[in-house]
Amino acid sequence: MSDIIRLLPDHVANQIAAGEVVQRPASVVKELVENSIDAGATKIELYIKDAGRTLIQIVDNGKGMSPLDARMCFERHATSKIAHADDLFALKTKGFRGEALASIAAIAHVTLQTRRADDELGTKIQIEGTELVNQEPVQCAEGTNFEIRNLFFNVPARRNFLKSDNVEFKHIIDEFERVVLPHHDLAFRLVHNDQEIYHLVPAPLRKRIVDVFGRNFNDRLVPVTEQTDIVALDGFVGKPEAAKKSRGEQFLFVNNRFFKDTYFNHAVSAAFEHLLPAKLFPSYFLFLDVDPKQIDVNVHPTKTEIKFEEDKAIYSIIRSAVRLGLGKFNITPTLDFDRESEFDLPLSMANQLPVEPEIRVNKDYNPFHVQNTREGQLSSAKSSGSGSGFKSNGFSTALNNAGFGSQFQSASLDELWNTESVNEEQQEETPVQTQIEVESTKSLGPFILKGSFVVCSVPQGLLVFHYRRAYERMLYDELMRGFMVNPLASQQLIFPMEKKLSKQEQLAWNEHEKTLSRIGFNWNWEEQELQISGIPEILDESTVLSCVDKILEQLQMGTLDKGEIAHTVLSQIAFAGSMSFKIPDNSDAISDFISRLFEADEHTFSPSGKRIIAQITNEELFQLF
Repeated sequence: MSDIIRLLPDHVANQIAAGEVVQRPASVVKELVENSIDAGATKIELYIKDAGRTLIQIVDNGKGMSPLDARMCFERHATSKIAHADDLFALKTKGFRGEALASIAAIAHVTLQTRRADDELGTKIQIEGTELVNQEPVQCAEGTNFEIRNLFFNVPARRNFLKSDNVEFKHIIDEFERVVLPHHDLAFRLVHNDQEIYHLVPAPLRKRIVDVFGRNFNDRLVPVTEQTDIVALDGFVGKPEAAKKSRGEQFLFVNNRFFKDTYFNHAVSAAFEHLLPAKLFPSYFLFLDVDPKQIDVNVHPTKTEIKFEEDKAIYSIIRSAVRLGLGKFNITPTLDFDRESEFDLPLSMANQLPVEPEIRVNKDYNPFHVQNTREGQLSSAKSSGSGSGFKSNGFSTALNNAGFGSQFQSASLDELWNTESVNEEQQEETPVQTQIEVESTKSLGPFILKGSFVVCSVPQGLLVFHYRRAYERMLYDELMRGFMVNPLASQQLIFPMEKKLSKQEQLAWNEHEKTLSRIGFNWNWEEQELQISGIPEILDESTVLSCVDKILEQLQMGTLDKGEIAHTVLSQIAFAGSMSFKIPDNSDAISDFISRLFEADEHTFSPSGKRIIAQITNEELFQLF
């Protein structure tokens, strides 16, 4: 039997390596921009066409290469950044494996022009699928100019797996941001399809963050700094009120290299404990300076996973430093244990005259009578609150004993019904997947309207309807039925509404422009400013901008399928439209509305998953008494 093991040809080995290093056009951008930084460039320009499918061009003013180096850089494992294995633990450059250019050249048409400062002529090299097509002297500027055309031209399966241009360009933006933030002392420029996206000049870190993410970030940043023997920490975290439902603006760097680490991410989240509601994530831009001998970068081909020798200590330092930074700028609540808080007067009582406390005695009370015993216990419970030190009127026992708060009686049931102080978006509900069915709305008892609720009796007990959420459900169903057939009606605004968006928000909006236009939005762009000239017909002008904010927040999460986009946008529009709805006080109108609600396929929950109907059975009512 003949031997079967053979050495793979270089072009095959390079294509296999390219599968790990070059996953999409953004991978090419990352590798080439990092090479420019390693070459000492102070100005880097990036030109993209068709999200990198047609062209990726990197132009820098670095030190350039000699003719021999220009040819050698395309060979596998050829690099100028390390010479020995020990160099892996003293890395000060972005790259070190010598695989990127060989991998890129294996799956694209590459043209390189480069010249050193002391050379009169530069070198031009053309490579197509690892094959050297041409090398010749050329007159060119100092530095290096890479042109990558027709990416994956010889790997059609990989090219077919690429997403839309908007999605692929969003990944390019992500990689671009990860490079420009730590290197804020360098100048960068990004142009896509002949449109300038970024033009960044050297600036301090705070200014670079504002230039990348928008002017509104300037007021959101809280500086964080800490110096220890293990790590030097510097950077910014976002204020709690700027937290979002997505993790998009979370950046960790070590020695100016971006990396991902759920362990350190948890350290930041722990520092924000009790400051953020559930499912909200803070923004942060944290830079770690660690001895290269204490980390291992050679873990994954993308170099975004790093092993730390002192990871537990660094975790504690990050958490403490972030917590301290928030405390210095009065973001976190403070406690003064030396101050007695029982006698703090609320602002509403500042000008109230104290009333002499009154002692009430029940002369007819008999402790040996069972009924009186229970009444005495109830009376005692009412007079002492619930044992927590607070009266039923919400103020401390000490204040009430001092005569304050006598005019603030506990709210009546009617007042509680009419009070809507709870933010519905922050309510945490556990949906019970059961449909509440009624044989006929004629069996419903008289309707009682209280605030946003409608209560009626049924033979089994009571039904409570959340009227606004019911209207939101019916509005959503009507919008979805219309959307499936024709574009929704749009109302034109006399004066356009203007909203400044970040680059990521602009990309998310443009990615779904067909759906948004079909739903009724009309707009124009003035650089990064969204100028809305038309809105869905059901929206009120006062709710448009908040509705757009919520839509952008959902679209940026990046986990939605195409079928979910319409649901996401329409549910936000239905919610905004229901906020201006006024409940009729006519019993017949309410009865007709509830009849139409029960005709819907889904009438138990709103589009956002909030409960519409609650049923209180007779048994549950009896248990209350």
